[in-house]
Amino acid sequence: EVQLGESGGGLVQPGGSLKLSCAASGFTFSRTQMRWVRQRPGKGLEWVSGIDASGDWTAYADSVKGRFTISRDNAKNTLYLQLSSLKTEDTAMYYCATGLVGVSNTPQGQGTQVTVSS
Repeated sequence: EVQLGESGGGLVQPGGSLKLSCAASGFTFSRTQMRWVRQRPGKGLEWVSGIDASGDWTAYADSVKGRFTISRDNAKNTLYLQLSSLKTEDTAMYYCATGLVGVSNTPQGQGTQVTVSS
């Protein structure tokens, strides 16, 4: 059974940074593509970023490109998302999921809330 646990969210001022983590279990993490999606208040799910199993290939939505960085530590079965230069429009519940792109079959975990506000 796939189990994913997101953490690291919080309240941050515009321009600030956060690092989200996703602890994975119940499957072979090192062989699985992973992604982050988010849901802004009153909006549908939005794909944010994806990474291949080795961590060599990454992709980002245009809205976060150059500001967010996805990474993974296969030895720790953990996925990360570094959020920088945060904007108020980044306020959302962030979810990690198996798979590379899109929002199908999400959310899979409980998510972690990121609130960007002054």
